[in-house]
Amino acid sequence: MTYTQDQAELVALQALGWLSAQDDLLMTFIGATGSDLDDVRKRASDPEFLASVMDFILMDDDWVRVFCDEQKLPYDAIQPIRMALPGGALPNWT
Repeated sequence: MTYTQDQAELVALQALGWLSAQDDLLMTFIGATGSDLDDVRKRASDPEFLASVMDFILMDDDWVRVFCDEQKLPYDAIQPIRMALPGGALPNWT
C-alpha cells in the first residue's frame, strides 16, 4: 500500500503517542535521538521528527509488532509509512 504524507504523519503521531506511553522505551528513544522531553513535545508535529519516530520503531521487530498490533496495522505497513515521510524516498536496491 502507498501512503500519502498526511496519512503517514497521522500514523507517526500515533506511534509517538504509543512510544510516550512506555517510559523505558521513550527514554531509549530520547537517548538515541539526543532529544529531551521538551523537544518531543515541541516537535510532535514536525514531519522530520515524526520520521525519526518511525525510524526508531523500525529498529526492532518486536516494537513493530507491538505497535502494529495495538494500532491494527499490518506489520508490513511501517516501512511504506516511513517512506512517505521526509527522507524516506530511498532507492530500492533489490
